[in-house]
Amino acid sequence: MMRIYNKKGIQEQRETMARKTFENELQKVKDAVLVLGSMVEQSILDSVAALKKRDLKASERIFEQDKQINQKRFDIENQLMILIATQQPMAHDLRLLASTMEIISELERMGDYAKGIANINLRMGDQPLLKPLIDIPRMAQKGVDMLHRALTAFTKEDVELAKSIPVEDDEVDALYNQVYRELMTFVIQDPKTMERANWLLWVAHNLERVADRVTNICERTVFIATGVMAEIKSTDDEFWERQKKE
Repeated sequence: MMRIYNKKGIQEQRETMARKTFENELQKVKDAVLVLGSMVEQSILDSVAALKKRDLKASERIFEQDKQINQKRFDIENQLMILIATQQPMAHDLRLLASTMEIISELERMGDYAKGIANINLRMGDQPLLKPLIDIPRMAQKGVDMLHRALTAFTKEDVELAKSIPVEDDEVDALYNQVYRELMTFVIQDPKTMERANWLLWVAHNLERVADRVTNICERTVFIATGVMAEIKSTDDEFWERQKKE
């Protein structure tokens, strides 16, 4: 039996098919972001492992990984631009596409931090580490764990998860402060260690910035889901706010 569609029915069918196609493309973008995030996570861990082992060849490989990260970021950006231009998204869809553009930029910068750590290892040459790395690998692992969960929150648009992660930035800050205090102790005892202390301090700084950028991703996730763009404060932030009021 032949089905007879009126013009309204045909239009609705076309709109439904177009919507499904668009949703499929959005899912591809989210999947690509997860791949990019995984590349960044691995690069961060690899850069710190290379530093800990003083493996210069491993650090050189980080630079190649960074090129791949940059290319992946540009590929996703191109996908996003095509969707914005061809689909003319509104409301939630537009927030998602625009925020994803920001998120891949944050990921690319995290990749730069990993490359920076690799560069420090190379610049150190054959000089030994000032001290065994204990808290710096912990910072890397914590930052990567936060990033992984932040990207999960992004793909699922899980507002509660996104809001809960930035509080953990305090743990990264505490590790950074511990690294700083230990390095300054070495410098006070022997000023000649200043350069080697600075190298490790820059490594810790890069890892601390990774956690800060995870917070930015969480804020974008909340914006996608709710339409509200607001800063998510850590407990440290809340402490200093209270201090100002007092």
